[in-house]
Amino acid sequence: MKRPEKSLRMYLAGMAFFGLLIVLDQFTKYAAETYLKGIGTKPVIPGVFELFYLQNRGAAFGILANRQWVFVMIALAMVAVAIYVYVYLPVTMHFLAMRICTVLIAAGAAGNMIDRLLHRYVIDFLYVSLIDFPVFNVADCYVVIACILFIVLILFYYKDDNDFEFLNFKNR
Repeated sequence: MKRPEKSLRMYLAGMAFFGLLIVLDQFTKYAAETYLKGIGTKPVIPGVFELFYLQNRGAAFGILANRQWVFVMIALAMVAVAIYVYVYLPVTMHFLAMRICTVLIAAGAAGNMIDRLLHRYVIDFLYVSLIDFPVFNVADCYVVIACILFIVLILFYYKDDNDFEFLNFKNR
């Protein structure tokens, strides 16, 4: 049985982490728009990594361009699922990494959703020129890091059959 004060601390910590991630994402996008817009490419590691301002009106590779409502709905669904999982995760250290993943996913989805609602596009500015990877942003990094961590956790850490029992609706 979880103690209420421990749960409250965990929720407050999650909200603070979420808020910090959103502020970091929005600050970096503001800086990109302020300092990179109109100057072209700014090499950080020449031939490998560059700063490149881009207004992304679609998803990766520009798919579904100008369909902002689709992306806002997807982002809302991602945030809702992340909140659901966060709330029902057992309050133990065993699930701390999973809590971090849910907050990263929610912050990444919310960060790009904020851009879509404010600007009607997402501000991207990180470019790995070595492999000609699509331009991305900090919110995208949150989602990718969370997904990679989640896969590693599923494959190597959460091996017990009961580890995901908290998601079973029949137990409520």
